[in-house]
Amino acid sequence: GSWIVRTPKGDIRTRWVVNAAGLWGREVAAMAGLELPLMPTEHQYFVTETIAEIAALDRRLPSVADRDGEYYLRQEGLGLLIGAYERDMRFWAEDGTPLGFGHELFPDDLERIEENMMRAIDRVPVVGTAGIKRVINGPMIWSPDSAVLFGPVPEMTNYFCCNGIIPGFSQSGGMGKLAAEWMIEGEPSLDMFGWDMARFGHWANKAFTKARVQDQYSHRFKIHFPNEERAAGRPVRTRPAYEKQKAMGAVFGLNFGWEHPLWFSAEGEPKEETIGFTRQNWWAPVGREACMLRESAGIIDISNFAKYAVKGAGASDWLNALFANRMPTVVGRSCLTPLIGKRGGIAGDFTVTKLGDDEFMIFGSGMAERYHQRFFNAVPLPDDTTFTSLTERLCAFNIAGPKSRELLMRLTNDDLSNENFSFMRSRRMRVAGVEVIALRVSFTGDLGWELYCDAERQVALYDALLEAGADLGAGPVGSRALASLRIEKGYGSWSREYSPEYWPQECALDRLIKLDKDAFLNKAPYQEIAGKLPRQKLAMISIDATDADATGGEPIFLRDGTPIGQVSSGAYGYTVGMSLALCYIKAEMAKPGNKVSVAILGRAHDAVILERPPFDPAGERLRM
Repeated sequence: GSWIVRTPKGDIRTRWVVNAAGLWGREVAAMAGLELPLMPTEHQYFVTETIAEIAALDRRLPSVADRDGEYYLRQEGLGLLIGAYERDMRFWAEDGTPLGFGHELFPDDLERIEENMMRAIDRVPVVGTAGIKRVINGPMIWSPDSAVLFGPVPEMTNYFCCNGIIPGFSQSGGMGKLAAEWMIEGEPSLDMFGWDMARFGHWANKAFTKARVQDQYSHRFKIHFPNEERAAGRPVRTRPAYEKQKAMGAVFGLNFGWEHPLWFSAEGEPKEETIGFTRQNWWAPVGREACMLRESAGIIDISNFAKYAVKGAGASDWLNALFANRMPTVVGRSCLTPLIGKRGGIAGDFTVTKLGDDEFMIFGSGMAERYHQRFFNAVPLPDDTTFTSLTERLCAFNIAGPKSRELLMRLTNDDLSNENFSFMRSRRMRVAGVEVIALRVSFTGDLGWELYCDAERQVALYDALLEAGADLGAGPVGSRALASLRIEKGYGSWSREYSPEYWPQECALDRLIKLDKDAFLNKAPYQEIAGKLPRQKLAMISIDATDADATGGEPIFLRDGTPIGQVSSGAYGYTVGMSLALCYIKAEMAKPGNKVSVAILGRAHDAVILERPPFDPAGERLRM
């Protein structure tokens, strides 16, 4: 249960290994058989001689980051330090940082940042008359998204990464605190998924990493927009239906390496989306898809959901020891269940269905698959039981909407009536001759089924579904419409509404926790907070917005300006005619009917807390 670090001066036995090796992070990881997605680049800045105007000041100048000019400057002594993230960037040590490198500097290459320098001179003219005292051209090491690779490696025991740190002075203190919490207490006090090294998998290879790092460096100062998808390094993982969907006008997003349709452009519409803070060119097509599903049926590719199989005599016991809800005991039954974190918060939300006497399937967030591996590993698997990830092997479609039953009945001999296939049930069946695992669930909040099939049969199933739905007015629907539909229904989503920072009673998942069953993972820390009043509550608001919708992170105030919460996710609800957001609001303020204000693009927008979701609040469509 410990590590041996072998050195020229002898072996060190340690419980934890922390990789904080900076430029040598890749090499230290390789010693343990781990490949980290990191790539170094050159980076240049220079320091001027003393500038008389600065010497005459009785105060220090503020630091400046000119996003349009793509340079930064700050006072250094009585001069200025000026640096740039130039478009004409340079990689360094692509195949490995030399072990003998001693932080030497590279040759000056100021011509490479000349355009940036000229923009700095235009903004601060004294730069153009100051002499240059020294030039620094040295290495930096980057991850594919320029954020830190942080946390314990899920496939190993007690190997902790702290790599790819760019602005070290501003991050290192906080990272040290959070790393200590994670190693000593088992979980950081903040949700660190955005920095968690588990956000990348084996698919983040050298080619992907290099392409993304080049994009990150050369656009370091670029303004980035809500819902922006960056093309560098893609595609890296695709499903069999990718080319067909592309030909159908699909615009794709990236989810844990997978390409998945965001929306579909119609004939004559742009095949690429615009980006900006207001509603973009995809806003109307996404609305068309959402309304089509609510009025008829939609076919959504949900292959990027995480999928797992648990088989064996100990399967039920293992699942009950892992999850907080009571597992299904009858074949064909399903349940929703939280996964509890070390501090009692929400580490995940899953659907579990019983397919056979000793056989279950688990469905969860695809982007959190490697993250959740840590929790799965925390409960020992019985010797007679197997756990297998089927995410790469299986593809899936959600067929949802009021005509989804009619569509599917054209392709199967199974009885799909409510009496014989009711909500939250599952079975194996054939659809258009394709063997599928079918679940009567839908993240849209509408009548629907999820169909899981072998990847090699995805295109055949997709063709059949599209053909069968054509005369019903049904068609393909992307994940942007799915987000709108689930928000209309008030459904939370992992990493947005569900996070280790939020208690189950704050997001209404406490109803799914069964404290009367035997011990489950992190039951004790949940019991410590279970009796406490919520600090904040998950609520839904309707916003008076006309040209931009909330997307997440927007602050919420009382009308007098008192801050009371923030948006977790938002979208326009096309089928209810409202700009909507899910948000966390201080518990005492989260009362239906309360009038609040949301700052979208820095401007106050009137909003009101809703008592119930505007779409099908009684849940009748799901069960019809």
